[in-house]
Amino acid sequence: MTQNGIVLVVSVSIIQNNEVLIIKENKSTARNKWNFPSGRIEQGEDILVAARREVKEETGFDVKLVKSTGVYNFTSNTNHQVVLFHFIAEITGGSLTMDETEIIDSKWIALNELNELENEELRDATVIKQIMDALINQRTYPITFFREQLI
Repeated sequence: MTQNGIVLVVSVSIIQNNEVLIIKENKSTARNKWNFPSGRIEQGEDILVAARREVKEETGFDVKLVKSTGVYNFTSNTNHQVVLFHFIAEITGGSLTMDETEIIDSKWIALNELNELENEELRDATVIKQIMDALINQRTYPITFFREQLI
C-alpha cells in the first residue's frame, strides 16, 4: 500500500533446519536481487494476513508466523519511504512453487552464511543486512505484539 509516498511492506524469513529461504526477484525495480519473500500490504489488509499471503504467492508455502525482527524504515531504490514489518515463519503446508514472472530462483542458506552475500546481490542491502544480523543474533520480538484485525 502506498499513501503520501510511504509504502507499507511485509517481509518474511522462513526458517527450517537452521536455514532461511531467500528468493531472487525478477521485478523491474529489483532484477536478479536476493530478498526474503515480501510485498506490499493491500488497502485494509491486516499485517499478519498480508505476510502469510505474500509468502504463499511468492513461494507456495503456507506458514505460521512465530516471531518478528522488528519494523524497519528506509528509502528504497525507487525513492519511496518504506515501512517494512519483518516476520519469522515456519512452514505448515504447501510446496515450493514460484511465479517465474516475478521470482526466478530460490535457495536455502544457512543462517551463519547470510553475511557472505554481497551488497550488490541484495535488494535494499542496508535493510536486508539489518534483518540478517537480527536473525543471526536471534534479536527477535514476540509475534503477540501484532494483533490480527477482528472482522
